[in-house]
Amino acid sequence: MSVRAALGVIGRYVFAGFVLVFFALPLLWLLTAPFDSAPSVQVSVPDFTLENFRTLWDNPYAMRSLGNSVIIAAGTMAITLVLAALASYALSRVRIPGRDTLLYLLLLLSSIVTGTAAMVPTFLLMTELGLIDRQLGVVLVLTGGLLPTAIFILKDFMDSTPRSYEESARVFGASSLQILRHVVVPIARPGLATIAVWAVVQVWGNFLVPFILLRSPEQQPAAVVMFTFYTEGGQPNLGLISTFSLLFSIPVVAMYLFVNRRYGFRFHGGIKR
Repeated sequence: MSVRAALGVIGRYVFAGFVLVFFALPLLWLLTAPFDSAPSVQVSVPDFTLENFRTLWDNPYAMRSLGNSVIIAAGTMAITLVLAALASYALSRVRIPGRDTLLYLLLLLSSIVTGTAAMVPTFLLMTELGLIDRQLGVVLVLTGGLLPTAIFILKDFMDSTPRSYEESARVFGASSLQILRHVVVPIARPGLATIAVWAVVQVWGNFLVPFILLRSPEQQPAAVVMFTFYTEGGQPNLGLISTFSLLFSIPVVAMYLFVNRRYGFRFHGGIKR
């Protein structure tokens, strides 16, 4: 091996080491700080204690906020999956002029008109509908933001379903909804699993929408309640923040591992025609 090739190999390994450390240190801090009696922003060997967990358990809103996050994330995921599956199946099977242009426009507009830019009209709309300080309003707003991308991704899975399967089902008298449920959905299951995890991740850490639409602390999700963990002097309470962050990350990681193990993740259809 020449000197130049050896230096190239060493450089790649050094770069990979820096990248690994860059991503590993925050995770290491997250795993150790909750068990430290006096955590700091630096990674260190913890002075083991469970007091942070006891303090967090005694907080009247912390554990309830995790339940609120589950409700909002599950509701948004369910509505997004149902509506996106129906819409993507219809767009896949019905030939209409400008269909592909419509899909790209939906995706483009959903990227340009972000939640921040649309919060004033969204707040006014939720006020008119009487959905302020109601989790249903948050679910509907978040669902509207996720639908264009979900439809765009799921359409590829719907396109990959052979039409011969559907024609065979129609011969036996199956309706369009029965075909979607018993033929198309099982084939598109990896895509639905991908969209489910993606929707939960997008909702789980969302701060702006629930912060603006929810007034009662009892209704707020974990992403909002986390910003209230300060000491009497106005400094961030690193013990509570790290402990709550650890609990906050467990459901999403567990869902990802479960779905990835059972279905796997891919952004294309599962059957080749």
